[in-house]
Amino acid sequence: MSRAVIIGLGGLGCPAALALAEVMPGLALVLVDDDVVEVSNLPRQILFAEEDAGRPKALVAAERLATLTEVEPRVERFTAASAPRLLAGADVLLDGTDNFETRFLANDAALAAGVPLVHGAALGYRGQVMTILPGQGPCLRCLFEGPPPPGSVPACAEAGVLAPLCGVVGAAMAGAALDVLHRRASPGILISWDRARERRIAVPRDPACRH
Repeated sequence: MSRAVIIGLGGLGCPAALALAEVMPGLALVLVDDDVVEVSNLPRQILFAEEDAGRPKALVAAERLATLTEVEPRVERFTAASAPRLLAGADVLLDGTDNFETRFLANDAALAAGVPLVHGAALGYRGQVMTILPGQGPCLRCLFEGPPPPGSVPACAEAGVLAPLCGVVGAAMAGAALDVLHRRASPGILISWDRARERRIAVPRDPACRH
């Protein structure tokens, strides 16, 4: 059985998890998030309802998806210490977190473990998805050298994000993960959205990148 790890059960992780569970019921999903549901989450986090407020996101999401596929909730943070354990046996990692440090940690941990990574992000009216394959093509550090200085870029909670865009990006992440699992993924292509405009951008590998 294939195994997909999703970190971040927010606006991107929720639709990605639902799409994967519906399209590939034989897939084992590991849902990683240490946060709880808040009422303000509901417009864009489609696996939750008002009565779930205050409950761990990973547990609620697992309950919603349990009738579709095998689900393993992990109420914990994805850290340098937990990453090797969480990625053990994984066939793909989907990162839908809203935190630059965690995004780069996911990049580095996935490459170290030899696990393909599907990176997703959304802020305001803009979103992006990129598939990173260990040993093939560029990684996230080839696109951005590292996290921006603290406070220089607002987080989703501060700047907001268009709710339908989360669905688009999350579904695209699920599609990219399926391409990985079916061995038809293409590295080095950044898919970006700006309002209604979609672009595909070739990302070169940085020869100085240690990955």
